[in-house]
Amino acid sequence: MKVLVAAPLHERAIEVLKKAGFEVVYEEYPDEETLVELVKDVDAIIVRSKPKVTRRVIESAPKLKVIARAGVGLDNIDLDAAKERGIKVVNSPAASSRSVAELATALIFNVARKIAFADRKMREGIWAKKQCVGIELEGKTLGIVGFGRIGYQIAKIAKALGMKVLLYDPYPNEERAKEVGGKFVDLETLLRESDVVTLHVPLVEATYHMINEERLKLMKKTAILINAARGAVVDTNALVKALQEGWIAGAGLDVYEEEPLPKNHPLTKLDNVVLTPHIGASTVEAQMRAGVQVAEQIVEILKG
Repeated sequence: MKVLVAAPLHERAIEVLKKAGFEVVYEEYPDEETLVELVKDVDAIIVRSKPKVTRRVIESAPKLKVIARAGVGLDNIDLDAAKERGIKVVNSPAASSRSVAELATALIFNVARKIAFADRKMREGIWAKKQCVGIELEGKTLGIVGFGRIGYQIAKIAKALGMKVLLYDPYPNEERAKEVGGKFVDLETLLRESDVVTLHVPLVEATYHMINEERLKLMKKTAILINAARGAVVDTNALVKALQEGWIAGAGLDVYEEEPLPKNHPLTKLDNVVLTPHIGASTVEAQMRAGVQVAEQIVEILKG
């Protein structure tokens, strides 16, 4: 049996596949044309947030039985086309939870203390001490939109920092909320009352542009918005306007509606936003867990 690995994968995951007797073909982030050729005789394919496994790709793969996403979210896979063919789609949603939560926390600190701005000024030879007055997080309110695995991890960190925690989720888990001292409220209340809002929801129809102009205007002028979920959860044009006009104080972003972020995008011109290139799951630990988990699922399905 043949497995196509179409994105970087931890060596331990490759070992799992080879130990199971599979032939492993590696091609990093192929475009659709290349992918269509590569999948003609494969039994399984592994991707990350790229490449896209479109209907055309699936229809070009007569032997395909499993599509695996090493990470969270399945928005780059045509789930309807896979379902029609009876192809199993698996991922590793728990693998990167801690890594994403820690990155979101790092972005909060970075925006709150203007670290990236201060670093830029130092490199320019400017001692910008007066421009770098920040805020403390202890005693502040953190609003977590989406209280799943990642939301829970960041709530634990927030509790340790002495922050108050507000939660919004359409499926509230009161027991887990009690563990972190969190309180469920509606989204509008969370946006109005939080000093920091961090987003941890999947990209589905209901969450597309969930944070729009109207909702940004509900937030405090001193508030910080963090997005390490999916770019399109936030209306980018509305966010640029909010940052330019001071509706909110700042933002920390790891994800974008268009990735890679274009070189001269308006966000890159703003000093009150910190930008990272979709690195939430980019830790040694998360990469290893994500790869091994999907590799083991492929072995189980193909050998099952």
